[in-house]
Amino acid sequence: MVTLLFPWAKYMDNDVMVVVVPFVAQGHLNQLIHLGRILSGYNLPIHIVGTTTHNRQAKLRIHGWNHNYTNIHFHEFETPHFDSPPPNPNSSTKFPSHLIPSFKASSHLGGPFAKLLAGISKTTRRVVVIHDYLMGTVVQDVVSLPNAEDVFHCASAFTTCSYLWEEKGKPCLDDVESYTPLSKMPIFQDLIPQEFWEFIYSHVGCEKFNSGNIHDTCKVFDGKFIDYLSKEGISGSTKQWALGPFNPVSINKNEDPTKRHKSLNWLDKQAQNSVIYVVFGSTTSFSNEQIQELANGLEKSGQKFIWVLRDADKGDIFKGEGRKIELTKGFEERVEGKGLVVREWAPQLDVLAHVATGGFMSHCGWNSSMESITMGVPIAAWPMHSDQPRNATLITEVLKTGVNVGDWGRNGDVVTSSVIEETIRILMDSDEGNEMRKRAKKIGENVRRSVEEEGVTRMEIDAFVAHIIRHN
Repeated sequence: MVTLLFPWAKYMDNDVMVVVVPFVAQGHLNQLIHLGRILSGYNLPIHIVGTTTHNRQAKLRIHGWNHNYTNIHFHEFETPHFDSPPPNPNSSTKFPSHLIPSFKASSHLGGPFAKLLAGISKTTRRVVVIHDYLMGTVVQDVVSLPNAEDVFHCASAFTTCSYLWEEKGKPCLDDVESYTPLSKMPIFQDLIPQEFWEFIYSHVGCEKFNSGNIHDTCKVFDGKFIDYLSKEGISGSTKQWALGPFNPVSINKNEDPTKRHKSLNWLDKQAQNSVIYVVFGSTTSFSNEQIQELANGLEKSGQKFIWVLRDADKGDIFKGEGRKIELTKGFEERVEGKGLVVREWAPQLDVLAHVATGGFMSHCGWNSSMESITMGVPIAAWPMHSDQPRNATLITEVLKTGVNVGDWGRNGDVVTSSVIEETIRILMDSDEGNEMRKRAKKIGENVRRSVEEEGVTRMEIDAFVAHIIRHN
């Protein structure tokens, strides 16, 4: 059964339904499904639309909540066959171009979505469509229905603001503390291939109706940039909703111990803040050379670590074998007791929430960034593509809860073991790293409090729900 967030939620009418349409990349799926979980706690019926493959993938990996939510309904549709090449670990850029065919195939959800929406709209007073900005062509029929509303966008306000700031010619801002990190934003070349830019533009052109922008962020640390986005002339009169964190802020410690992941049992034996967690998300594919440099850097740092060593997702994770990554003979034996190599999907929230975890080497995808911020863990930032460098700038320049991994191979260069070693030592074994950890812990505490009664996020969600159930 769903645990209602408020006693009065049970009295709300169910003549408002929410239809959630995530983009099919893992990070996007995760965010919007978690948002559906949050809204279901207000006794709102939630309908999640996706491909059969990607809904299955998302439900397999979703973490931190019970799947038996009686008012969350998954609608799964087959899409045309697509040929997706395997990840290319030797590519000069880190964008997962091999996933573009599966991204394009998701556009075929438009027909099934339109039929589903037409049916739902006949049985309810209002339909609220929350869609990823990369699903614009799928939801474009929303404008034809008189009782449908479309609320869209999921990202940090800082990142969104940085794109708009650049589009407007980088105007000077009165607030020096906000202007400085924006002005320090490095210029990145070839982080997104032209083919994907064309895919993005095809969806942006379908923004015919948008009543508000949802951000998976929290006013505790991103409020200043939410305010900028709300100003007339930046986003016009479009409402900005900071409803994050979407991810759970606490971990169920009463789980079946026989189902507990081995990484957590290993962490139980380590000292507080002594372990750096190393993982680069679902779209990163490292070359054998880079993997060896990372292994050497971890070993030479002398710090304890958990390293999730897995290749990028294939277009369909359920078909065929993935790449088997080999480490130099003897590495795992040499680091036994000091390091743990994990080759499958790991329970990231649990690892970040563990008291033994004192640092996180990450690609700075927004899911990972938000989870790390929520759990109060500082980051060794090693972004790869898309919005990740901007997220890294937020962490290192605005929040000051992280350090960059050198120049992180921004031109396709291999990051050497010595750079990796130095970064880990700064984060895990220096006064500078300790100060980052203190700041991260404080921000994390405030973010977790924000979802409690009368917290800033809880009030924001209340206001959003009141807006979508209104009777005018």
